[in-house]
Amino acid sequence: MFGSKYLARTFGRRININTTSHFIFRRMAGSQETEKPIIFAPETIQYKKGHLDEKDIIQDPIEQFHKWFDDARKVADESFVPEAVTLSTARLPSGRVSSRIVLLKELDHRGFVVYSNWGESKKALDYISNKHASLTFFWPQLQRQVRVEGEMEKVTRETTERYFNTRPRGSKIGAWASSQSSTISSREELDARTKAFEKKFENVKDEDIPCPDYWGGIRIVPLEIEFWQGRLSRLHDRIAFRREAITDFDFKVVRLSP
Repeated sequence: MFGSKYLARTFGRRININTTSHFIFRRMAGSQETEKPIIFAPETIQYKKGHLDEKDIIQDPIEQFHKWFDDARKVADESFVPEAVTLSTARLPSGRVSSRIVLLKELDHRGFVVYSNWGESKKALDYISNKHASLTFFWPQLQRQVRVEGEMEKVTRETTERYFNTRPRGSKIGAWASSQSSTISSREELDARTKAFEKKFENVKDEDIPCPDYWGGIRIVPLEIEFWQGRLSRLHDRIAFRREAITDFDFKVVRLSP
């Protein structure tokens, strides 16, 4: 493509295409090849704290999750929050996936509820094009993981406001001040917006600060819930509850190969 005698200017330097183009273009293309990884972590952890048998599983996956969640709460401390969960969403038609840590705030027999800004945030835009999402809970103290795949649905406004009214004053004002995921010029811009809403609500009681229209709850209604218990030599126990549609009442229980 290039003459062997040509020179090119790349990254502010003149380089000989004939001798260095392979290296430069490989780096520019983001090749997976590398002579030495930036991080190399060959150490392994052996999981010895438990096992998971079909006979011990509660046949209702929501109740089984509730049991494991209670187990996690018993060993929780400041560095371990059992309700912290990775929420992954994807936008169509690109299929590009984004993930973030959120907090599980409610569990009911329909599914898992998280609250956030559903106006113009990245996950809000994902939700518009694709209702499918996944949750991943990881509880290292118990060497357990729970993975949920399902469909997102908005909770009622009444449900949203019930939770919003439990939030501290600062969190309520923060919901108004932050246009989540939008680009801002500086931290000072955010601080100024926060002060403006503090001023707006200065004569409003905590319980009377309204919930923004764009803020609310999303329930992930499960199609699959997988319970993972770490075992020796990476031969983990994996038991999953599956159904074809969220309208199906019964889940099929299967064991998965680790």
